[in-house]
Amino acid sequence: MANVTYDRREQLKQIESGLLDGEKVIAVYDAIGAGTGFIGLTDRRVIIQDKSFIGKKFAITSIPYSKITSVSVVSNKSWGGSFFSTGAIAINVGTHTYEVEFRGDQKSHHVHNVILHYIS
Repeated sequence: MANVTYDRREQLKQIESGLLDGEKVIAVYDAIGAGTGFIGLTDRRVIIQDKSFIGKKFAITSIPYSKITSVSVVSNKSWGGSFFSTGAIAINVGTHTYEVEFRGDQKSHHVHNVILHYIS
């Protein structure tokens, strides 16, 4: 797939194995911190691997862009710095919020902008 940005090939392969007909991968980023394994962006949905289940279970959650109500940049810094000085975002779907933290602010910026593009 041309122009796909990803951190780990095995995560990209996992996303590719579950694509719908005609669906294209945009990016797959490794996540840091407890719970989330990675986030994938396609031209139809956001795919999050959640590793927070008891007993070493995990879930792959697909979120259609049409169900996302907002996307936020999450920061523990004051707004005096750069808007994307953090590497975390929050995706709001109804009453649930998925928080994903990345290594580096460029990834959070890219994820934020792709989601915003598809929900606008």
